[in-house]
Amino acid sequence: MTLGPYLPDCSEFETTMRRFLLPVLLLGATLAAPPARAATPPQQPEQGPGGRDYPSADVVKRAVGTASAGTFVFHGNDTPARPRPVVVFLHSWGAVNPGLYGGWIDHLARKGNLVLFPRFQEVNRSRPADASNLAETLIESALAALADDPKARPDRGRVAFIGHSAGVPLALNLAAGAASGKVPAPKLVFGLMAGGIASNEKERGILLRDLSAVDPGTLIITMSGDRDYLPADRASRLLLQQASAVPATRKLFMRASSDDHGFPALTATLASPGSVKADYDAAAIKLPPDPPRDPKQKNTWRWSADMALSGPQTILTQQLGTNVTDALDYLAYWKTFDIAAEAAFAGRDAAALLRDPKFVDMGTWSDGWPVKRLSAQMPKVEGQEKKDEPGPRRRLNMAPAENRQGLSDFIDRLRS
Repeated sequence: MTLGPYLPDCSEFETTMRRFLLPVLLLGATLAAPPARAATPPQQPEQGPGGRDYPSADVVKRAVGTASAGTFVFHGNDTPARPRPVVVFLHSWGAVNPGLYGGWIDHLARKGNLVLFPRFQEVNRSRPADASNLAETLIESALAALADDPKARPDRGRVAFIGHSAGVPLALNLAAGAASGKVPAPKLVFGLMAGGIASNEKERGILLRDLSAVDPGTLIITMSGDRDYLPADRASRLLLQQASAVPATRKLFMRASSDDHGFPALTATLASPGSVKADYDAAAIKLPPDPPRDPKQKNTWRWSADMALSGPQTILTQQLGTNVTDALDYLAYWKTFDIAAEAAFAGRDAAALLRDPKFVDMGTWSDGWPVKRLSAQMPKVEGQEKKDEPGPRRRLNMAPAENRQGLSDFIDRLRS
């Protein structure tokens, strides 16, 4: 039956619409489906560097010092057969809560290290210019308090510094001041997303010491992510250059890459070294209270603008609190540090790390596609920064001279 001169039969109309809409619906379903079927990123390795083969099942979490000058301490709940390597974790400016890095701290402690997290900053009460001296004092006091502890057992001959953002220049400052004897000289400085460096005393940030005093045997590795990498790259290159006594063969400039091949994607941001773990929240690890102040003692504290967090520092701290623990943590940060620390404690240099294919490997997505690898290079030595003289331009016809006549004859035959 027809409905008029201009309207087709209803059944024909419905059939036509079904044929038209079916591909559209299928396309929509396909576009909505990828997260469910997408390749997943690699998980934490079962064993080895970055792996979950932990000798310690439980971690002791405590604090030494006082509320305004304290250090959080983490180590396995076992009695080690030999002293533990010491890892000093230096947080970014504002990230004073060890819970923001709890996943990594848990990994380090369960791997057998003694982890010190000095709280070198009181938010809104301390200045970046004072951070280096305060961190030095906190580490010195913590090591003295733990020297005779049978479970902590710090090995002052195997010390590594991890720094994040402003913690990176701070780590280099501590390494440069090791000759004073307050803090042991680190074998490794591992800095992620370097930043927060002040160029003069009036500028907000960490003012660098004379980094030429860093021991030549120190292994220095800096790493940035490919998101917002330019500031971190500039800071890293400055720090590597200033540590002039350390040869180029003991320095590495590295970068972690984002990868959206699968779901969830891996994003190497300034906050990506964060790995929130509630068990390590500062609220659950009580610092001893400050002793009562002598009322006769004059209060010399004065507030200054650089005590307050800047906008970017506030944002970074908030992002650390929401960052997930993923393959970038397991393979870019945790694994890389584990391998580098082992090499540094054994006296090996950066060239040895570059010869190890596992050092920059990031594993594969669940479909077998390789995750983007880390990049790593030793900085150029002095005199290599100048670009080589440009060579002659490449000629378009690269055929040997004896073949050019044959090529011309062939083209002539085609034209005829």
